Amino acid sequence: MSDVVEKTLTALPSLLALDSTQQPLSGGKLSSASKLGQLIRAITELTSKHEEEKLVKRELVSIKEQVSSPNTSMRQMKELMVRAIYCEMLGYQASFSYIHAIKLAQQGNVLEKRVGYLAVSLFLHEGHELLLLLVNTVLKDLQSTNLIEVCMALTVVSQMFPKDMIPAILPLVEEKLTHPKEIIRRKAVLALYKFYLVAPNQVQHIHNKFRKALCDKDPGVMSASLHIYLQMIQENPEPYKELTGSFVTILKQVVGGKLPLDFNYHSVPGPWLQIQLLTILALLGKNDHSTSQMMYEVLDESLQRAEMNHNITYAILYECVKAIYTIHPKTDLLEKAAKCIGNFVLSPKINLKYLGLKALTYVVQQDVNLALQHQMTIIECLDHSDDIIKRETLELLYRITNEQNVVVIVEKMLDFLQLCRDEYTVADLVGKVAELAEKYAPDNSWFVQTMNTVFTLGGDSMLPDLHNNFLRLLSDGTDSVEDTELRTLAVDSYVSLLQEDVVHTLPQPFLQVISWVLGEYSPLVEGLQTITVLRLLLRLLDMKQSSSDTRIWALAAMCKLQCGGGGGPAAAGLGGLQGPQVQGLGLLQDVCERYAASLDTVLRQKVHELQVLGLEETELRAGVLLSPPPEPLEVDSSLSFLDGFVSEALAAGAAPYKPPHQRREELTQNKVNLEPYSMSLSVSLSADGQSPSMLSVSSGLSGNSTEEPTNNRGGSGSGLKLDGVRRVWGKDGYLQSPPPPPPPGGRGEEGYLEEEVPCSPPTPPGGALGSPDSTAGGGGGPQRATLPGGDQREKQRQQLASSLFVGLGSSQSSVCLMGRSEPTPPQRFPRGGGANGQGSSTVSSNDITVDDRTDTPRHGHPAVDTPPNDPRPSHPALEDPPPTDPRRHVHPSVAPPPTDPRHTHPALDQGDLSRLQPPSDLSRLRRSDIVPLCSSGQGGGGGGGGGGAVSVSGCHVYGEDELLLLLFLSNASDAPIPHVHLDVSSSQLQVCSVSSAPLGVLQAHSVEVCQYSLVMETPAARVSLSGSVSYQPAGGELQSQSFTYDALSLADFIRPFPVTTEEYGSMWLSFSHDTRQNLSVCRDADDPLTATLTLLRDRLQLHLVDIIGSEGIATCRLLRGQPCLIHCRIHGDGLAVWLRSPVPELPDCVLYHCQRVLTQDQS
Repeated sequence: MSDVVEKTLTALPSLLALDSTQQPLSGGKLSSASKLGQLIRAITELTSKHEEEKLVKRELVSIKEQVSSPNTSMRQMKELMVRAIYCEMLGYQASFSYIHAIKLAQQGNVLEKRVGYLAVSLFLHEGHELLLLLVNTVLKDLQSTNLIEVCMALTVVSQMFPKDMIPAILPLVEEKLTHPKEIIRRKAVLALYKFYLVAPNQVQHIHNKFRKALCDKDPGVMSASLHIYLQMIQENPEPYKELTGSFVTILKQVVGGKLPLDFNYHSVPGPWLQIQLLTILALLGKNDHSTSQMMYEVLDESLQRAEMNHNITYAILYECVKAIYTIHPKTDLLEKAAKCIGNFVLSPKINLKYLGLKALTYVVQQDVNLALQHQMTIIECLDHSDDIIKRETLELLYRITNEQNVVVIVEKMLDFLQLCRDEYTVADLVGKVAELAEKYAPDNSWFVQTMNTVFTLGGDSMLPDLHNNFLRLLSDGTDSVEDTELRTLAVDSYVSLLQEDVVHTLPQPFLQVISWVLGEYSPLVEGLQTITVLRLLLRLLDMKQSSSDTRIWALAAMCKLQCGGGGGPAAAGLGGLQGPQVQGLGLLQDVCERYAASLDTVLRQKVHELQVLGLEETELRAGVLLSPPPEPLEVDSSLSFLDGFVSEALAAGAAPYKPPHQRREELTQNKVNLEPYSMSLSVSLSADGQSPSMLSVSSGLSGNSTEEPTNNRGGSGSGLKLDGVRRVWGKDGYLQSPPPPPPPGGRGEEGYLEEEVPCSPPTPPGGALGSPDSTAGGGGGPQRATLPGGDQREKQRQQLASSLFVGLGSSQSSVCLMGRSEPTPPQRFPRGGGANGQGSSTVSSNDITVDDRTDTPRHGHPAVDTPPNDPRPSHPALEDPPPTDPRRHVHPSVAPPPTDPRHTHPALDQGDLSRLQPPSDLSRLRRSDIVPLCSSGQGGGGGGGGGGAVSVSGCHVYGEDELLLLLFLSNASDAPIPHVHLDVSSSQLQVCSVSSAPLGVLQAHSVEVCQYSLVMETPAARVSLSGSVSYQPAGGELQSQSFTYDALSLADFIRPFPVTTEEYGSMWLSFSHDTRQNLSVCRDADDPLTATLTLLRDRLQLHLVDIIGSEGIATCRLLRGQPCLIHCRIHGDGLAVWLRSPVPELPDCVLYHCQRVLTQDQS
């Protein structure tokens, strides 16, 4: 809550303590004569909710009569609003007072305005229709010379304001960024932050003013601007990497105590400011070595200055550790961060232990050895008395699960579920157990038993997706032996469950799963009679605990079993089809008689279906059951058949599924990392492959700094010695006998610092075993003896540790310390099929689709310079030899690549790119520069046919009514390459191949050109295409390379739309989707409006309809799509732009590119 509202609440008691004839009491206490005080006293003395309701309703009637009276003064109205606020706080609606609160904010003096604004902010929400009545009041107060009125208006704007009215007040809020009072500037920044959250495209043109706010001399204004930058950097950090130096400087000043004392909290300088800056630096330094180097020093200083003596410093340390493990790694920082994590994990305080486990969970996939260091402590946490510690420990184990330890970890999770009563925790854990079982199940029997336990323990709190996924997994399988075995095991398991007395305690969703499986797959089990299954389902149907939905599932299963083979009395007359046994007919007839008169409509319907299809010899039964199986349906995964419905709904005013700015944010973000369990946090390896973060805990654990630090062995005080370290844990678990000594010249066993707990509580048992650095000899530090036999409890912990942490380490973990994932085994039970290509348009040169693969980042490709201010660079005409085919031709030999070892793609150097030319019929059209996309192998050289250098380059060509994508396939080898296939797809574009013939053989030293026509169906600011080229060299295996073409934007699909002024006017009234924005103009020109429109016309291919005085109109259309109308008017020093279109996304996308063109022109 803002300071103005806080002061308002503080002042209200004194303002309302007495009526108009009395003076306010000192101390701000409510007088007994105050009506608000009397109301509060009367409510607190009541003894029942019924009496309170009667009293409040009577009070609301009184308030309504007084506010409706014309004789009520503003002072009295102020007191009535506070009483109405109190009634609303108690949960009773006082909607009659909403309009009077707005009037009080409009007509009252300063004190009355404060109450009016406070009531409005508490009564109304952002989408309330009455907020429109407050717009003029806010505009007037923003222009006021009274600072209090300006502050109140900015506070309301930053809390709640209609999205459609933002353009009306945006210029006034921008002016407040240069106000001489710092409180006004700070509130203006917060208001713009609110605007960015609800309508980011409205404030894109004032990013330079955000930078001024970041460098403001007042720390309050600076801290307010961090909210905006944190949001923008989370969406796309690339444009803000140049500000890394500024953020580092600010953090240094904060850590160094340069801020006023008002920002201190428990003597910690600006802790929340530090946390925000650390989060920003982590996002900027992720996967960026040069940027990370700028922040190493300040991160080290933050670690040193944050002494562990208060909860807020623990929060700073936690964020600092996350930042260190997120940015490009540095060894000494990783060591200190690992030491900090160790302090947390080994602390006897529950809060610190939880924080350590949470940090360990965050970094464990980058450095598994951290978990190995503290494995005995983790095992102790599994038996901790605090459920929060147990839950976070299970989360950590979930992160390190693999095929070798899945059984033990799932067992621990299920043990916790049996004792847990929190519904949220149960729902979360059963989902994790189901995921692990589905991914790492060692066999079908274990999977079925685990899922049965999950369904039993999850109860009704489970998400429906878990049951649906399990049933879909069973149904999506093939008729293979493994899938059949899984289904028969499930049937056998469920038959056994229904025959036991425990069936009464099973959750209803589980009983529904059992019914479906028995009805679908019980015929697969040999020796299982249908009458047996029917009797079990009848038992389920007659149970008192069965819900109506469960009975419906059971009846549906019975109908499947009876009708599955055409059984019943109609069997003899329908060609002798095999079906259920005749003795089941009486049982089913009894079921139909008992439930035919059920009050449940759906239950009666299922009974009728069973009677008609299973028991009666009718034509309907014959037609339904004997009809030939339908042909496989072609599934439209993109749901294109709903396009008409969506268009009509949008035209009728419905909101789109995603606003345009969210789509732009998704397009500008980096590609999704599809590697399993891979995180983009980078941690470097030391020379010997060990983790650089395996160091001891040598500082206090409980917040005290009186303990002496432990000296490391050998007296080395800097860095870690990682050579020749004795291994305590191996691939198969704990090593009882030490491995052979290291070779001569190594450092022996004096590499690691000794891990010990220097706090007053006793050392956790097994601590020596929980760290790989605990050795028995060498060095001058404290020694720890390993446990040769130990007591029975320690032996059990060792065995548990060997089971939980088996498969971890640098050689076993599927995630290495550099953040790259090793190939992991495929998911044993994949969820459904065909999900990878949903919503994409795929084109193959020969109707053969290559499997989807992860796009390979094109780092290191030679860049082709393109003017940044023109998305469609113009090129002179290029002469080509006459091709044999207008759509596909072969170029002469490509020169062999240079021998520079740094050259990544030998067939794609700049010299080769200059040889690539489009076909002659396209040579005179404008096109983009040809850029390399991917390459494989090393060509040139020998004349063997086993290898090849297939390179793919691309460009796009601008036609009058089409946009073409040209892909150049180059073979730089001395032998032809057969079986060449090229696939191109996009989830945002319609891709259609226009090449005359499919690819087959790519001749030696030749280039083939494939053409694709691109059509944008749904407008988007940026678009990309992905593809793959596959080929099979002679005598070799099939090879494939993926590539991405991301040089396209909406500007490439815009074409002029010539219309007259009259046609423009009629279309303007018929289009319903619009957006407005203030843009900058070309100030250096004599006529800024004409110069600006001419610039937009040249860059975006607009059609200028007319310019009249200070207004201009223009049009454009989407290629083979709908038009967009643009109205421009000079407004002060800027250009007020209003766009309309029948397509809801098109105005925002065109506006985005207009802003981009004007911004680049000014820069």
